Amino acid sequence: MVQKAEKIWFDGKLVPWDEANVHILTHTLHYGCGVFEGIRAYECTDGRSAVYRLPEHMQRLIDSAHILGMKIPYTLDELVKAALDTLVANKMKSAYIRPLVFIGDGVMGVHPGTNPIRVAIATWPWGAYLGDEALVKGISIKTSSFCRHHVNAMMTKAKACGNYVNSVLAKTEAVADGYHEALMLDTQGYVSEASGENIFIVKDRMIKTTPLTSVLPGITRHSIMTLARKLGYEVQEQLFTRDELYVADEAFFSGTAAEITPIREVDRRVIGAGQAGPVTLQLQKEYFRIVKGENPEYASWLQEYRF
Repeated sequence: MVQKAEKIWFDGKLVPWDEANVHILTHTLHYGCGVFEGIRAYECTDGRSAVYRLPEHMQRLIDSAHILGMKIPYTLDELVKAALDTLVANKMKSAYIRPLVFIGDGVMGVHPGTNPIRVAIATWPWGAYLGDEALVKGISIKTSSFCRHHVNAMMTKAKACGNYVNSVLAKTEAVADGYHEALMLDTQGYVSEASGENIFIVKDRMIKTTPLTSVLPGITRHSIMTLARKLGYEVQEQLFTRDELYVADEAFFSGTAAEITPIREVDRRVIGAGQAGPVTLQLQKEYFRIVKGENPEYASWLQEYRF
C-alpha cells in the first residue's frame, strides 16, 4: 500500500492527501489521455536531501504532454518548485515523486473539447521497486505474449497513462507465471524494454541497449550510458534479439523506480553466472554514489532541498 503523506500539490495548491480528489467523469479516467513522471529524492550520505535530475524529468513531462496535444498550465520552473515544495511540506528526506497531468471533467466522448488540464504532484516513501534482494541477487523475467506499441499506433516517446495498459497486461501475465517482470519485444521481434524499465546487456564487457526506436527515452538509461562511458566502457545503442540476450554475460534493467536491477534468468535460461555480474555491480555502485551525493562530478544532477 502507498504510505500516505500530509499534502499533495494539486492545481497550484498544497491540499490534504485525502482531499486531492476528482470527479468520476474525469476525462482521463475514461480514455487514458494523460501523462506522468516517476522521480526519486534521496537522502545523501552527508545528511542533505536531493532530487535526482528533477528538471530533466519535468521537461519530459512537458514534452509528453506536448506530444499528446496537452498544454500544461505551468512552466518548467513552476513544476520544479512545486515538487520541492511538496517534499518540504511532507518533511520527506527521501521519496518517490509522482507528477500527473490529466484532462478534467466537462464534456464526455473521445474528444476532450475544452476540458481543463489539471496537474497533481504526490510524494511517498518507496523502496526498491523490485525488492531490495533483487538489487543483489537479480530477478527472473519472461518474454511477454504482448509486444510493445508500434510507433504509429501509440506515441512511444511520451510517458502517457494509456500506454501503460500494455505494461499492466504484460506485468500481470509475468507475475501470474511466477516471474518478477516481463520482457517486451517490439513489433519487429527485437528486444524493446520491460513493463516500466529500459534494458541493457553486457557481452565481453561491451554494453548494449535498445535504441530509441519503440522505447521511452529513460533518464536513468541516459545516466547509465553517460556513467558507463566515463568509466571506460563501450556503449552501443543497437537492436538485439531475444537469443542474444540469452547468451549475454550480464543483463540489467534501469529506471527511476527499478534503479539498476540485475537480471539473473530469462525464459528459464540463466544469464551469465545467474547473479549480478561485475559490470552491473560496478555501475550500480557508482550510480548509488551519484544519487547519494558522493560523486561531485555529477553534482549538477542533484537538486537539493531543505526543511
